[in-house]
Amino acid sequence: MAQPTFFKQPPSATLAEIAALTNTHLVDASKAGHRIKGLASLDEAGPSHLTFFDNMKYAGKLAQTRAGACLVSERLVSSIPPHVAVLRAADPLLAFVAFARELHADSLRPQSWFGNTGIAASAIVHPTAHLEDDVTVEPLAVIGPGVEIGTGSVIGSGAVIGANVRIGRDCDVGAGTTIRFALVGDNVLIHPGCHIGQDGFGFIFRSGGHVKVPQTGRVLIQNDVEIGAGSAVDRGSLRDTVIGEGTKIDNHVQIGHNVTVGRHCLLAAKVAIGGSVTIGDKVAFGAGAGIIDHAFIGDGAQITAMSGVKDDVPAHGRWGGFFAKPTRQWFREILAVERMVRDGAPNPGSASPNPKDEGRA
Repeated sequence: MAQPTFFKQPPSATLAEIAALTNTHLVDASKAGHRIKGLASLDEAGPSHLTFFDNMKYAGKLAQTRAGACLVSERLVSSIPPHVAVLRAADPLLAFVAFARELHADSLRPQSWFGNTGIAASAIVHPTAHLEDDVTVEPLAVIGPGVEIGTGSVIGSGAVIGANVRIGRDCDVGAGTTIRFALVGDNVLIHPGCHIGQDGFGFIFRSGGHVKVPQTGRVLIQNDVEIGAGSAVDRGSLRDTVIGEGTKIDNHVQIGHNVTVGRHCLLAAKVAIGGSVTIGDKVAFGAGAGIIDHAFIGDGAQITAMSGVKDDVPAHGRWGGFFAKPTRQWFREILAVERMVRDGAPNPGSASPNPKDEGRA
């Protein structure tokens, strides 16, 4: 980040200090006093920047870099230009992120948009709501009756917190977010424009039309969850919708009613989870994947971006395609179709020529 315009300019650090902080080895001890003032990519780094290199795909950019220092694994040390100080790391990216977190701690969680503390004059807080010490309520936010909010939490401008919602400690509720019928754990980050606890899409279809099913469940969001901007989590109908501890949800994700998402899952942008889906722990969904209602996704499974899942996925399965299937099978089928096209095979859907038609006008 060569120009951190909207964040605090961090103090500089010597390479010796960085090596100690990141548990890495400075190959040339004579450069221990060289000062680093920021972070940057290989192609944008200057003499006062730290960068990292962990993929030969970017060897061209490495050869031209002007970086002052580079985090690199032992097997790639010889690739670093002689003018760049080398910090040898077991995991260069992890070490880079560790130093970035130290430099830019203010970017790790949202801050008050207005720099205020306490309750803004234009906020509305119901007299029966209970806010612990050090809660910030931004302008125009509305806190309903019976709400409980833990210390260190920030409620963004224009957010609406419905009756009896409980929000834990050190949470951030983004501007314009609405939360109803929900219990939220500690250290939960909900980015702007999210909607949590609204009706699920529950109807039964009959000849006379669509009959709405009462949605009387809750949303339970466990500790350390992050939900990206514009996402929606529907409350349950007969059972609760649950987002497991440590799960990270990207922008514009839809989670239907009665869904259970396990712990430490990753859901990329525009994933859509149908009602009553059960998802195990440490499951990863690529962007745009869609999961049909009532499906089961086992622990550790991975779903490729833009896939349509209509069947249960076993634990640690790697599935993709439309409709999704094990990725090896999916790739074999794609290659088979490509060979048919390349080799000029007839279209299976086309009509076979009729010998009796030959010679007719």
